[in-house]
Amino acid sequence: MSLSSPYPSSIALGGDHAGFDMKTSLADYLRSLQIEVFDCGTHSADPCDFPDFAEKVAIEILSGRAERGILVCGSGVGVSVAANKIPGIRASLCHDSYSARQGVEHDDMNILCIGARVIGPELAMEVIRAFLRARYSPQPRHQARLDKLLDIERRGMQGDFDKYRSNGN
Repeated sequence: MSLSSPYPSSIALGGDHAGFDMKTSLADYLRSLQIEVFDCGTHSADPCDFPDFAEKVAIEILSGRAERGILVCGSGVGVSVAANKIPGIRASLCHDSYSARQGVEHDDMNILCIGARVIGPELAMEVIRAFLRARYSPQPRHQARLDKLLDIERRGMQGDFDKYRSNGN
């Protein structure tokens, strides 16, 4: 984020066929705010799979090319689940501005997930503005919680939770 703009300078944007129309509108809106948009697809309303786009958006963030990401699918749930499988990503489904702001300020959320079949374009823009304007505030209690999240992620990557899996998984 630059000092002259309340918004990140770059956003990775992606979504599946159910989110295509909203994603297209959001790309235009973000560009109108002078934000560089990395459009990670889909580029049509043809049926496709949301995990592909969640991965692409996450890679843009992890590589440092994009500061944050926005994912859109029908409910927002699928892209949220998919993005959170990637270490270093903290994605959340938000359909209200409070959660979008608080998710960044308290939890250092780096991907906002939206359900195009759940909220309309005007509310989506309001939620996105709250997400974009928010900045992580590493107060001691927030940082302690984030450190715990990062520790869980680290232990998961090391296989510490494998012993709890049932044979059916």
